[in-house]
Formats: sequence, structure tokens, C-alpha cells
Amino acid sequence: MKSAAVIGSGFGGLALAIRLQSAGIATTIVEARDKPGGRAYFWEKGGYTFDAGPTVITDPDCLRQLWALSGHDMAADVDLMPVSPFYRLNWPDGTNFDYTNDDAVLNQEIAKLDPADVAGYRRFLDYSAGVYAEGYEKLGAVPFLDFTSMLKAAPALARYQAWRSVYSIVSGFVRSEKLRQALSFHTLLVGGNPLTTSAIYALIHKLERDGGVWFARGGTNRLVAGMVRHFERLGGTIRLGDPVAEIEMAGGRATGLRTASGWRGSFDAIASNADVVHSYDLLKDAGRKTAARLRKKRFSPSLFVVHFGVKGEWRDIPHHMILFGPRYQGLLGDIYNGGRLADDPALYLHHPTVTDPAMAPPGCSTFYALAPVPHRGKLDVDWAVEGPKYRDRILEVVEQRVAPGLRDKIEVCFHYTPQDFTSDLAAHLGSAFSLEPVLTQSAWFRVHNRDDHIPNLYFVGAGTHPGAGIPGVVGSAKATAGLMIDDLGG
Repeated sequence: MKSAAVIGSGFGGLALAIRLQSAGIATTIVEARDKPGGRAYFWEKGGYTFDAGPTVITDPDCLRQLWALSGHDMAADVDLMPVSPFYRLNWPDGTNFDYTNDDAVLNQEIAKLDPADVAGYRRFLDYSAGVYAEGYEKLGAVPFLDFTSMLKAAPALARYQAWRSVYSIVSGFVRSEKLRQALSFHTLLVGGNPLTTSAIYALIHKLERDGGVWFARGGTNRLVAGMVRHFERLGGTIRLGDPVAEIEMAGGRATGLRTASGWRGSFDAIASNADVVHSYDLLKDAGRKTAARLRKKRFSPSLFVVHFGVKGEWRDIPHHMILFGPRYQGLLGDIYNGGRLADDPALYLHHPTVTDPAMAPPGCSTFYALAPVPHRGKLDVDWAVEGPKYRDRILEVVEQRVAPGLRDKIEVCFHYTPQDFTSDLAAHLGSAFSLEPVLTQSAWFRVHNRDDHIPNLYFVGAGTHPGAGIPGVVGSAKATAGLMIDDLGG
């Protein structure tokens, strides 16, 4: 029986491990932290459950496939709950926009901003459907291992003007500045600047519209737990709390892993769901040149996240809100180019207890407020000093905009900084999403699903094709698993 190791138990690593184990390859996951999930970590404090990372589940079918491979049903392990509206978008002037796939409601919301944009939105939707078909359905789980495969995809990418930004494309369809923001902000959820990220990423709109937006009962951590349960049911092994110290090499091949505890394992193939720069550092001399080359690339921003548990049920605050700041393009410039910590942040506000009250004590609510911030290569401040100040500023914005009296009702509060992304996740520069998803770092230009020189070393997750986000990393697992199963003769 062939064997494989997967470094890291984020969504990409878990999805890959399930696919390998389902194919009869004895698979071991080695995870540095005390709990699985990677960026989808969680904390339990004072009766509140706080999800660390991704909270928007789209394309649930890509997850259901992982159970169907072995004739199982995901519903036995995970209870997905629909979220509606998908998001409520809010601007400083008090304007609200409920973003949904209910056409009657959505047309009404668009007409509030600009009646002329209802027709423009329909044209944008046609565009989004086209790039979804080309970029996600056809290419989302295809490994780009050589430039020829990129050239084959080029005509379709050119037809949809992939060199243009999402914001630029959207602006060609609608004239309301608020609607332009509403239809372009999605790239921020995968680490991309709407002003520079390829228009191909407009496919996210179609992805959400068709598949809906979902939340796992108990939190995203329950989806992770369900994936672990299924992996172990299939016979897989997961090793927690033991960081990989080295990917061992012999004869030009990866032969095994050595961990911080001194444990060693030999495997026929190794895949890494860890940060791509860190992964090549684990190869020591064999990865030095590649790691140095990757360090020169553009990395996505980091995040500053404030978690807080509060008294009261706050039923008028929906599950997901985007609180746009007074600036859009200027703020994006601060985050991606200027290396400035903005005093007027845009926030993603997550309120899971409006969907699942059990994530807080009775009569209370769980929240997090997330602000994109520059990565540590652009802004390397002392977060031990700046963190508490920025936490207070973010809570002030949330209180002023949507939750009067909030700060007096907080029972539990803590925050997560770019430094934590570095120390907990070995994330290069504290980036929350790995390589920035610009066109020149997409598909073949991203880290390949299989290394070009080490034939049994593979990659999965946000740093490889197709990129960040739950559907992206699960798609990368499908692409990487296909290669590994073929190479191992599974």
C-alpha cells in the first residue's frame, strides 16, 4: 500500500487527505497546532465559540464530493445552514444594501442605488457566468504544470479581458459607485485588491448566486471536525501539535518528514498545505533557491481580527456585514501599496449567533470584526503596542455604525494580528492569503501543484492553483490528488 504525508490540516490539506485515503493511499496528516483547521482554527472562551478564519461557505457541492468518493453523505457529519441575505453592505452615510440571490429583492436593492443599474447588473451577471464556466468549472481543478497548458487557456482568458481588474469590469456595467463596490469587494475575501485582481475573479459572484452562502452549525470549526471524522473513518491518521522541522530528501526525492518532537516518518509522496515559502524552507538546501524566488513575489495583505462576545442578541445585525469606509480606492492603496494602518478601516463583521444561537451563552452574541491590513513586509509595527489601540478603534467603528452601546456589553474580547499569522501559521510576512491573486501570479504562474524538480513533492492550498477561499483550496486538493493518485498508481 502506497503512503503519503500531508503537512498541515487546513481545508486544502484535509480535502487532499480525504481524496488520497479514499483512493487507498495510506495518508498521515502532520499538523503543527493543537487543533486541526489551519486558518479555520477556533477558540472557546467563557461559553462563547469563536471561529478564527473563513466563515463564508460557498459551492457546498465541492465539499459533498469528498464524502461521496466513498459512498458517504456529508450531512451525517456536517449540518450546513443557509445564510440570507448573503451579506448586508453598509456605507458611512447609512445606506444599506442586502446582497442575495433572490432576484426580486436584489433588483429592488439595486434600484435604490440607481434604477438604471438594474439592466447593467443583468449584463454583469452574464459576464460573471461566462468567467465562472471558463475559470472555475473548466480550470478550477486542473493543474497548470507547464506553460503550454497556460497558453491553451489564454484565448478564453483574453475573451473575458482577464488583464483588466474586477473593479474596472464592474464599472463598465454599472454606474453607481456603491454598486461598483458591492460587486467588486469579493476579491478581498481571497486576498485580492479589487483594483488590480484579474477580472476572472468576477466568477465569485456566479459561484455564490448559484450555490448560495452557507454556515456550518456550530461554526466553521464543525466543518473541519466533520472532515477530520470522515478522514479517520476512512483509516487516515492525523498527528497534532508537532510541527514539521524538515522534509527529508535523498536521491532527488522527498523521502519523509522529521518533526520538532523528533518523530520521523517515511512516505512515498509528500504534500504541503503549509505556507509555500515555509514549505520550501523545510527542504533546507534543496529548497533554498525556490524559497528565495518566492520571497520576491507579491503577497496578499494580512488581517487584524477582533473577536468579542457580548450580552444581548442583536437580532437586527445579520450574519455577514461589510462596513465600507469613507474611502474605497484610497483605503485599498493604503493596504496594498502604502503600508499604512488606516484610521478609517473597512470591516467584515461576522455575527454567527443570528444563525446559530448556540455559539454563545443564552441571550448573548458572538462576533468578529475583521480589517484587511498591510502585511509585515509593508508595515512591520509592534503589534503588542498597536494591537490594543487598533482593537479599540475597530470596536468604536462597529458601535458607531451598527451597534449602539456595544462596548459596555462586551464580556469576552481578544484580537489576532499579522504577527500571530506569522507565529501560529508560519505565514510569510503574516500574509493571510499567500500569493496575491494578480494575473501574473495565477494558474501556471502560481506555485505548481507538483514541484518541477522533486517528482514526489506536491502542494495544496492558497499558494497553489487556483488560490485562496474554501472552493479554491478544495479545488487545489482535487487537482493535486489527481496527480498524486496517478503518480502513485492508486
